[in-house]
Amino acid sequence: MLNRHHAYKIAWSSDDGQYIASCLEFPSLSWLDEDEVEAMRGIRDLVAETVQDMIANGEDVPEPIMERNYSGQFVIRTTSDMHRRLVLEAAEARVSLNRYVNAKLAAGGR
Repeated sequence: MLNRHHAYKIAWSSDDGQYIASCLEFPSLSWLDEDEVEAMRGIRDLVAETVQDMIANGEDVPEPIMERNYSGQFVIRTTSDMHRRLVLEAAEARVSLNRYVNAKLAAGGR
């Protein structure tokens, strides 16, 4: 099945009184259902249909996020004040800036 490796998410929608399922690679698609399992089944079926249509029309299908290769590096721009603060905090923790920021990211920014 062409839709199994995509990144799916399901959450309760208070506004709709149903579960809403979505696919990160196809942000315009979603599926509502009162049953959580059926919501997931619905979005997977919808993504499969969408992928089939895209292939039939010669369109590029988004590569599943979980199958992409990542270098482990990314550049972030921040203010000079934030940069200074992070350098100071890293020095106080006696670790490199890279290690300090990586730990902060892993902890959810806490």
